[in-house]
Amino acid sequence: MNVLDSDIQYLPGVGPKRAALLKNELGADTFSDLIRIYPFRYIDRSSITRIADIRPDLAYVQVMARITKVVLYGPNSSVHDQSQPLRWPAVKRMSVMVADASGEMEMVFFKGIKWNYEKLRPGSVFIFFGKPSTFGDRINIVHPEVDPAPQNGQPNTISGTLTGVYNSTEKLKNSGITGKVMNKMMAAALGQCLPFIEETLPEYILRDRGLVPLRYALQNIHFPESQDALAKASYRLKFEELFFLQLSLLKQKYIRSRGEKGIPMPKVGKDFNDCFNALPYDLTGAQKRVIKEIRSDMMSGSQMNRLLQGDVGSGKTMVAVLSALIAVGNGCQACIMAPTEVLSQQHFANISKYLRPTGVQCALLTGSTGAAERRRIHTGLEDGSIQIIIGTHALIEDDVRFHRLGLAVIDEQHRFGVDQRSKLWAKNGDGVPPHVLVMTATPIPRTLAMTLYGDLDVSVIDEMPPGRKPVETMQIGQNHRLQLYSFMKKEISKGRQVFVVYPLIFESEKMDLKNLEQGYEEIVQAFPFPPYKVAIVHGQQTNEVKNFNMDAFAAGRANILVSTTVIEVGVDVPNASVMVIESAERFGLSQLHQLRGRVGRGSEKSYCILVKDNKISKESQKRLDLLCATEDGFELAEEDMKMRGPGDLEGTQQSGLPITLNIASIARDGVLLGEARRFAEAVLEKDPFLEDPMNGLLVKELRKDKYNIKDYSKIS
Repeated sequence: MNVLDSDIQYLPGVGPKRAALLKNELGADTFSDLIRIYPFRYIDRSSITRIADIRPDLAYVQVMARITKVVLYGPNSSVHDQSQPLRWPAVKRMSVMVADASGEMEMVFFKGIKWNYEKLRPGSVFIFFGKPSTFGDRINIVHPEVDPAPQNGQPNTISGTLTGVYNSTEKLKNSGITGKVMNKMMAAALGQCLPFIEETLPEYILRDRGLVPLRYALQNIHFPESQDALAKASYRLKFEELFFLQLSLLKQKYIRSRGEKGIPMPKVGKDFNDCFNALPYDLTGAQKRVIKEIRSDMMSGSQMNRLLQGDVGSGKTMVAVLSALIAVGNGCQACIMAPTEVLSQQHFANISKYLRPTGVQCALLTGSTGAAERRRIHTGLEDGSIQIIIGTHALIEDDVRFHRLGLAVIDEQHRFGVDQRSKLWAKNGDGVPPHVLVMTATPIPRTLAMTLYGDLDVSVIDEMPPGRKPVETMQIGQNHRLQLYSFMKKEISKGRQVFVVYPLIFESEKMDLKNLEQGYEEIVQAFPFPPYKVAIVHGQQTNEVKNFNMDAFAAGRANILVSTTVIEVGVDVPNASVMVIESAERFGLSQLHQLRGRVGRGSEKSYCILVKDNKISKESQKRLDLLCATEDGFELAEEDMKMRGPGDLEGTQQSGLPITLNIASIARDGVLLGEARRFAEAVLEKDPFLEDPMNGLLVKELRKDKYNIKDYSKIS
């Protein structure tokens, strides 16, 4: 067996017990896994700090000092009576007083007391390293790292080094796997592995990019010779991760664009023109640009796989309708799949209006469609008389067959599972796949879109339709509830409607939050019937109850909708002018922005009111301040990713990255990601199938399991 694949338990200093912890806590099964866990920061241990200069706000200090006194404490801080025999189980704490020429301080131990007591004798000189703090009026370090001081004029072995700090967990710390132990294990693993590490990048890439060899990079990312060596190692490893991520995605795209035939659609057709000419408003420049991009794809003879990003209210539905009419104009059908019945019904109502000037037949298919209507729709889809179908998951049921499906539009695609989406792919009997347009109102930062959807072409509607008024966003504390209710009543008296959104459905023991049920009761008391009508919607209700209450609000029969985030996507109630978000600090930025997008859809002035708890963290406050400062969803998404990381972009929906990144960060390394993508494109331009012998190393690396990325093009 290759040393790199050896079980972690066989690494010196590990053993079965520690191995189980390293596997469970860090995912390190083998020697190779361990050396790919990189430090997340480094401590400079090149200098000695005088005791007199130590302050509790310093991050870490290194002290060279002589031990002056050692005191053992039993229960209730009683000092051990040295005339009595020493009983170690009764010792709870050890205090070690140390001094240098400038002053005195304390080192405190609660664990490993016996071992340290035998080692740390008064009169001995040691180097102590750790985070300073204060207890009473005395500076101390709790559980410092302890190393021998240099002897007989020999240089200090620790001085002048950068020490890596690794991610840890409580279980690891409690079992004695400290930072120092991790460094020792890492040194042992590197000693075993480095001779067997093979280069992953061809010589020409190392030369063109000025990259250091992989062995040098791995040695210096863990144990840097200098700041310069660390910078070179970090750059090499980050570039490699991002380059292979982009290469794997782009290779799929290149292969598909050369090999995957699509239905050629050379004309737009009469229905497209009739619909376009009858629009009561002009499309924005961004909408026109995106339609041209889509039309170019559909004409090409290759299958379209395009991601359409557009902020809430930017006009994506209109683009979807006109794209569907291109398919109809070329003798094909189109389907538009939405994640909820409410959104499907809404799309159907809006799209039916747009289609009035045309002769196009449109139908709605959802889980609640009656049996007779369902049979009529199935027949119409099979004989081609229904040209556009709108629906939910019901569209991918086995008994739904198309005459000729030319375009599949998937709205808010992250709400659908891979298996569900892949079923649309097989709906054409002739084996030619439909063109695919994936739409999302979740603004995805450019760098993340490049990664999550690296093999799709991306279009962005970055312009709002004229006349859409900005939503005034403000934040208030819990103690302003009476003023809030007064403001809501004022808006309702003008004929407007109000959303009130809560983060939870039922009481959580871990979070001291007002839950939805309490909030609903409070709202009903403050807004009694008559004259007010309050509806409630949440994920625990049946579809019938949920749809009934949502419909009551959409139709104007309810003044207030109390809800969880089920209303986040797509609910269109132009008459709603107020969005109240309770415990707003519990939501991510992108999710808050999505919720805010539910209002401001009509011609009236609209408001988003963020109700925050009285004590919130600095990061939460920063999120709320940002939301109040801008309505640009892409700007907010970038900031959200920087604060929360890319794996959980919305708190509820982003499924994370296609591969695990060990050192690169989509949020922080956006420039390098762009460089890596351009370089991957250049490699594939010359050698699309990586058949050139000089790219053999790339092929070998891409065969590894972690690059077995789901082909997003075929599951959208």
